[in-house]
Amino acid sequence: MFFRRNGLSFAVAVATAAVSGSALASTINQNTSWTIDRSTSTTKYRVVAYGDSIYAGYNGGLTAVARRAAPVVQGEYLAKTWNADIEVIRRTKSGAKADDIYNNKIVSERSYMQTANTRAVMFEMCGNDYLQARSAFSGQSGTCDYSGLEAALAACTTYTERAMQAINQYATSAKVKIVSNIYYPGFDADNVQTSCRDSATGATVNKQVKFLPLLARSNWRTCNLAAKYGFQCADSFAEMMAADYDSNGDGQVDSAALRYVAGETEAAYVARITGALRSTLRDANTHFVNASTSYDYIQSDNTHPTYFGTTISVSIFSGSGSGTGAPQFTDTQVVNGKNPEWNKTGHERMGWEGSRFNPATP
Repeated sequence: MFFRRNGLSFAVAVATAAVSGSALASTINQNTSWTIDRSTSTTKYRVVAYGDSIYAGYNGGLTAVARRAAPVVQGEYLAKTWNADIEVIRRTKSGAKADDIYNNKIVSERSYMQTANTRAVMFEMCGNDYLQARSAFSGQSGTCDYSGLEAALAACTTYTERAMQAINQYATSAKVKIVSNIYYPGFDADNVQTSCRDSATGATVNKQVKFLPLLARSNWRTCNLAAKYGFQCADSFAEMMAADYDSNGDGQVDSAALRYVAGETEAAYVARITGALRSTLRDANTHFVNASTSYDYIQSDNTHPTYFGTTISVSIFSGSGSGTGAPQFTDTQVVNGKNPEWNKTGHERMGWEGSRFNPATP
């Protein structure tokens, strides 16, 4: 669910334009290939990531994307673990809804995950479904109509499941398959009342109070489907939306306490996120790694994760770009599975979260 503080970035603008029905006409392909080249290896394996502007590494322009978006961060950890070169293929479409990513990326571009050297496949989707639904809802007056929000949840659930089924069918050489759930950019900005009024109470509705349970339901379903289809669930919501220390004195680190728990019911998960742990949620613009130090996990558009390092140039015509480079961090800099930047930017954090599922061997 996306919101921008000061104007609209292009990716958000084109996604918002899709509310009028021109979804396919207002999206941007941003496809990259980056090879992590270790001097000690001549063997190369492939990581394939499908998604929208998050995995694209969108950074506000059309001609470059973040090199160290979450899939490349995870790939670098994998290169160290296997002492192998890792080719990270990102097939992404900024502004795309879940059905578009499923049909036009995961299915239409399935050949990228069908190569014999593919070892990891990951995907994320649904953010633009909720963005568009929320934009439409925010513009309502009179009596509030929640059907658009529920339709976005239904579409997300449907296409997340279909994506898993397709990846299971096509990525036959993959050792691990991962889905990322959704964090909540614009959390603080949503703490405002609607212009429309609830039909039962006659009162305006706090957007944050309305959207948070919807997002929690979505994230539970994503992780529950992951368990059903043999995927790992990277809990981006937990990693992005709470501090890395125990702020409420319950004996648990806040970010760890938010994690999806296997076997927990949807109702129990939603109650935990929106009730018992509600006070620990924080806007990702101020992610506290301890009681006195925070980092900004969201770019100035209040939507996309921050990133470390340089960018990859992409063609304004094809949206494609590629490159090769040595690992950003040496093996000695990675201690206990964490590089020195692991908790300082949004993409580094998301990539580290995915790396927890990296297989020990290829």
